[in-house]
Amino acid sequence: MHEIDNISQYFADTPPTIVSLAVKPHFEALTNEQKLYAHNVSRAAFLGTRIVLRQVSPESEAIFGFIIALYQSCHGNWSDLQKAAAIDEQALKDFLSYATQFLGNSGNYKGFGDSKFIPRCSPETIEALASAAPKAKEVLEKGNTPIAAFYATTDEPAKMHLGFPDKGHLSTYYPDSPDITQDEIELISDFMAEKKLLPENTRLKKTKDGNFQLLIASGLAKPPPEGGDAGPETVLDLNGKLSGKKLELVYGDYIEEMAKIALHIKKAGLNAANDRQKQMMDEYAKSFGNGSLNAFKESQKLWVKDIGPMVETNIGFIETYRDPANVRAEWEGLVAMVNKERTQAFQMLVDAAPSMIPKLPWSRDFEKDKFQAPDFTSLEVLTFNGSGIPAGINIPNYNDIRQEIGFKNVSLGNVLSAKAPNEPIPFIHPRDLDVYQANRDQAFEVQVGIHELLGHGTGKLLQETEPGKFNFDESNPPISPVTNKPTTTYYKPGQTWSSVFGGFSASYEECRAECVAMALSCDFDILKIFGFGDGGVDINSKAGDVLYTSYLSMARAGVAAVEFWDPKSRKWGQAHMQARFSILKTFLDAGEGFTVLDYTRDDLSDLSIKLDKDKILTIGRKAVEDYLQKLHVYKCTADYEAGKKLYDEMTHVDDWWATKLRPEVIRRKAPRKVFVQANTIERNGKVELKEYEPTCEGMIQSWAEREV
Repeated sequence: MHEIDNISQYFADTPPTIVSLAVKPHFEALTNEQKLYAHNVSRAAFLGTRIVLRQVSPESEAIFGFIIALYQSCHGNWSDLQKAAAIDEQALKDFLSYATQFLGNSGNYKGFGDSKFIPRCSPETIEALASAAPKAKEVLEKGNTPIAAFYATTDEPAKMHLGFPDKGHLSTYYPDSPDITQDEIELISDFMAEKKLLPENTRLKKTKDGNFQLLIASGLAKPPPEGGDAGPETVLDLNGKLSGKKLELVYGDYIEEMAKIALHIKKAGLNAANDRQKQMMDEYAKSFGNGSLNAFKESQKLWVKDIGPMVETNIGFIETYRDPANVRAEWEGLVAMVNKERTQAFQMLVDAAPSMIPKLPWSRDFEKDKFQAPDFTSLEVLTFNGSGIPAGINIPNYNDIRQEIGFKNVSLGNVLSAKAPNEPIPFIHPRDLDVYQANRDQAFEVQVGIHELLGHGTGKLLQETEPGKFNFDESNPPISPVTNKPTTTYYKPGQTWSSVFGGFSASYEECRAECVAMALSCDFDILKIFGFGDGGVDINSKAGDVLYTSYLSMARAGVAAVEFWDPKSRKWGQAHMQARFSILKTFLDAGEGFTVLDYTRDDLSDLSIKLDKDKILTIGRKAVEDYLQKLHVYKCTADYEAGKKLYDEMTHVDDWWATKLRPEVIRRKAPRKVFVQANTIERNGKVELKEYEPTCEGMIQSWAEREV
């Protein structure tokens, strides 16, 4: 039997870092119609909570119900429950810390890192709480969830991490399918692409007879009378290596939740600000009702065209980070209000984009023929439901929509600015601490803005769009700046970026976008747009300090990243952190003392980052651009082999990082923030906002009162 090394690394944070997602002034500034629109989309977003829980782990939904039932049993008076359960104060604190982290991650695996976290309190504490609240105990029994499910899978250590089932990991995107293989998953993905059947709202199940079921999220148990996205058939014959096997399309996954979501989306449509928003809500309702991702794509086209709304929303199966195959998406929902003042700076960045893109290290052959200027807004988030809240978003992820219609960028202002008091900042040397603390918010805003707009927003995929038809001159293909030879690879009909690059495509793309941010943040004209400096190059100015902090912050993230690499499976658990690790290695490999990890003690307890500010514009920028050029060209040309080789090399964790640095990173790690969000309540056609204290008790109360 394998054992889990250092079980303490999986303990829930204590105390968790809890911050409020403050939004009241922005919500109160809305009209009543806008508030009703926001309220109904917010309800739809939160009604997907149980979908997210089921996408995380088999036990998450029951643990969620258990936490809510405990709250209801004592009406939020936790000291009463403590007495009834006869547990001590520390045991209760440990349980509340666990419950808070659970609710902040929408499940018992970290939304950022994909590793399981477990209570610090004993199983006897959970048992005592359950015994003191019979309805809570009943929730666990109905969910077939023993108390052991809260804790480490000591007999199956690989299940402490999400990943492919045939590698021993856990993934409920492939429910009740312990013997489904990565190869089978990828073959079915290829088959679905042939059939033009999109995967984002699906799960895949392997049946006992060796056939497969595709579970499609929908509020109806049957396909619509006119047939689903792949036509009227619901049983399809597989081909190639799976010849002789069948794929059955099964509608009605998450049926109860999807039906409720569709209802609230229809209600939101009654208060839409314009016809386009109303059509968008109609397409959402159609998609969530009958499972059509073609309808969902129509909603996203309308969303991109809905420029500058006062209430910004997006909802559905969006991001694929947590599916090991990187094709199936987690439910998420966003509702936010525009911050007009901060949006002005982002709009100036959009206006400057056509002059900035040519500064990137590739020719026009590898760039869209015309930059589609997107809507780029700074938002104050009312609701973000999913396994975590990002600082910025660039969607839709469908490449055909991005190339033909465009995309939107949003920066989430109240997420960026949310801070807990006295947050520790490991690995920054005391000599840099003042400049780092004074500039990190501004540096992060610049980084997020460039990352979303000019990172994810750049690049042209060379494609055979349909048999014999190309979006480039196939008789005279572009010259690769990496090899100085004509390119030989491209995307075939039906292939997408994620279908070709597979499981590492999400991290690779985040890395490419981060590198764009690192390269272009060296441009003082861009720093001027954000209000730093006059555009003149001066590394010793305020603009120079913002740039320096941006590079320091990336290096610090690269050091901290090794927490998210699992030494047992030798697998990365978080796409962004894998990317940041590779960028730190780029800094370290740049030479000439540009970046050094500085320490004198063998245990690395005094390790800090030494980064030469005066070499950012020369050594640093060149190293980043050399790496970025390869990442970009390999992506544009569907060169999987070269891209995989490069990224494997740059994200390889050797023994020093694994056995020397990683334990010190874990020792010094700071708890990741969890956000307490407000609720909206509709009474007699009016909407009220209720905010909660940034405490464990406030977090649990906010979820209990959501009634999901």
